[in-house]
Parts: sequence; C-alpha cells; structure tokens
Amino acid sequence: MRHLVLHTAANVLRLVESTRTDTKQPSSGYAAGARAILPLSPAVFLFGASFGVLARSAGFDPVASIVMSATTFAGSAQFAVVSVFAAGGTVVAAIAAAVLLNARYGPMGLAAARAFRGGAARRVAESQLLVDESWAVSQEGGRFDIRRMLGAGLVLYAGWVGGTVIGVLAGGTLGDPATLGLDAAFPALFLALLVPLIRDRRAFAAALAGGGIALLLTPLTPAGVPVIAATCGVLFGLLPERGERPERARAERPRAISSEAPS
Repeated sequence: MRHLVLHTAANVLRLVESTRTDTKQPSSGYAAGARAILPLSPAVFLFGASFGVLARSAGFDPVASIVMSATTFAGSAQFAVVSVFAAGGTVVAAIAAAVLLNARYGPMGLAAARAFRGGAARRVAESQLLVDESWAVSQEGGRFDIRRMLGAGLVLYAGWVGGTVIGVLAGGTLGDPATLGLDAAFPALFLALLVPLIRDRRAFAAALAGGGIALLLTPLTPAGVPVIAATCGVLFGLLPERGERPERARAERPRAISSEAPS
C-alpha cells in the first residue's frame, strides 16, 4: 500500500508540472474538477480505509463509523474524535478537538458563499463537498469555480466513504494504518496542489508565511491551531508589488468568487 501512496504522489507531481507548462486557461465544469482531483483519489481511499481500521480498533460500531464518514466528511476531525475516545476522553473533548480542526472551513465557506445557488437544502448538500482538496482545485484564474469544486468533491467523497467501508469490513487484516505512509504522503500532496496557485510574488509570500507559521506553531500548540493561524499568511497577498501603487493593486486583484454558478 505504501507503493500505491507514493505512486499517487508521483501522479500529482506530474499533473502539477503539466499544469504549470500549459498556457491555456484551466477548463471549467464538473468533469474538469473530477479529472483534476483523480490522481489524489487512491490516497484518499487509503486514508478512509485507515480511519475505518482505527475506528474499529477503538471500539466504534461499524455502522456508526461509516455513517460518521458519510455525514462528517472531515478526515482530520474524524481521526481526532476517534483518538480522543480511544484515549478515554470525554464527548466534550472530542467535539472541541473536531471543531478546532475544522474551524478553517469558516473563512473558506464565507469566501465561497456567493457561488452557491438554490434553496437551503441544496446549499447545505453542496457545501458538504467543500474540503481542502476540492477548494484547491476549484481556483481558476484567481476565481472560485463551484462546478470544479463539486466535481472534485464528489470524487473525494466516494473515495473517503468507500475507503471507510473497506477499512471497517477488513479490520485488522489491513495492518497498522501508520505503516501506510500517509503521514508523509498527504503533506506532499497538499504541497503539490499549492504549486500551481503560486503565480506571483504576493502568492509566494502568502504561501511562505503560512507554511512558516504552521511549522513554528506545530510543536508548541494543540492540533488544529497551526492550521488556523497559518491563514494569517494571506495578509501578505494584500501587499502591493514593488513599484505598484496600492490602489492599482486592489483594482487589478481578481475576484475571489466566480460569477458563474450552476443554476
């Protein structure tokens, strides 16, 4: 399985390279989002399987583990909840850990809110697919493409829930989840998603600042805090380029949300 994870990372790196060398505008639509996220799907499937194994080993009911993945769809938060309960923690501690880890979705949801259409039920259902990976591939020319996000999110959702089912059913036959190498593979995959988004000095400064903040706080703060604090790095993206007037920088900065949304 480790070889499969490494193979997935290699596919993503090749996809990044082809994206950087392609001068055409990224394609839009549901299928484009699904294709963009496809190289990540084997790793997401394995991640889901490792959660299923961990949940069973922690004493979670098989059905409850699958329902949790289907309704929560938040890998780091789900691992945190299972880990807290496995260590004898309380419900309050488990919820607090999950909320802290998922707090980063607050700003992401606010930024994407205008792209969602339809009634409350539709918006809630579609927003369930807004996760780190689908958010990353939905950035198109500085705009948020909700169709790409939904296409990518559906692939990720199927892989995550399907992996959980396999992990729950297979149990201990998959071995120790730590041996899959996902602890190293996923940071590499997120880095690969970040590279195509760095198109100017402001983006590079924001990415460097965010990474530095997270790296500094990781050994000093509880899980989840470094991710939230790293979002402060986006402030560097507001700085004007050298020799550029602030008014012009604000005028030329692309909108965060695409005006196109599914009807």
